[in-house]
This record gives sequence, structure tokens and C-alpha cells, in this order.
Amino acid sequence: MAESAEKYASISIRGVLYSQANRVWMVALLVTAVWLLAVITPPLLLTSGISASPIYTFFGYICHQIPERSFHLFGYQFAVCSRCFGVYAGLLLGILTYRLWRPVDSVEPLPRIWLFLSMVPIGIDWSLGVFGIWENTHFTRFVTGLILGVACAVFIVPALVEIVRNLSRPRFSNIR
Repeated sequence: MAESAEKYASISIRGVLYSQANRVWMVALLVTAVWLLAVITPPLLLTSGISASPIYTFFGYICHQIPERSFHLFGYQFAVCSRCFGVYAGLLLGILTYRLWRPVDSVEPLPRIWLFLSMVPIGIDWSLGVFGIWENTHFTRFVTGLILGVACAVFIVPALVEIVRNLSRPRFSNIR
């Protein structure tokens, strides 16, 4: 069935929107990669004899940084715990692979149930540890964080594309 005339966008405008969405995706990928690099930078700095306390302090506002719950590299802990590291790695993985299974210029979100379902494994892992039913490990924390991070990326990319599209709407006033 043909789309209504009010949703019509010329091929040239669609090309511009696709290029714009592609740039948004690349910036999101770059920002997420830099963020993840910042998480693993402290051990690298400390092995070189450079202080990493500003990075630890910054990430201390975001994460509890309990040493027993954090990955270590060269004997020094990452700037965040293994679960937060999993979330950030999942964000990077999700943004990186987003274009493999979904058009980058699509702003239609998936049903929110998928985001809520991605929180179930992390909630179960946390709950079982809190109630003493089993002791979660670095691996379970990382994997459950990874699941949540990938799911969040699937919602963040189209949201960013739509935000940038709406901010540039005056140039494309005939597109809904």
C-alpha cells in the first residue's frame, strides 16, 4: 500500500537523512569507544607510573568500584566494576552491530518490553547474590551487564538519530 502524501520525502532528502543518521551512529560509536577506553586506562597509566586518581574519582561518582567486584589488569583495577564494564562493553557492541540488523536511519523504536526483559538477568543475578542463594561472579556480572548494554544501544541509536533529526527540522520542514 502506498504511503500518504504527507509522509513523502524526496530521494535527495532521504539521502541527506541517511547521511545524517550515519554520522550520528559514527559519533555514538566513537563516544562509546572513548568511554570504554577511559574505563580501562587507569591500569595502563599506573603501570607506566602515572597517577590515575582523577579517572578513578570521576568514575567513582558512577560506580561503587569495589575491588573484589572489578576486573584487574596488570594488578590494577578498572575504573568501574565488572557489571558496569559489561554495560559499557554491551553499549559498544550494540552500537557497533546495530547496522547489521536494523537500518541506521530508522527512528521507530522497538517495543519497550525488550528493554525491560534485558533487565531481568541483571535483576536475577543481583537478587540471588543479595539473598545469599548464590554468589555471583565477575563473569555473571559482566554478562548480565553486557545484555543490558546491548539492549540499551538498540534504543539509544534511534533516539539519537531522531533528536538530531528534530534539531535540524527547520531545514527539512516537509518531513514528519
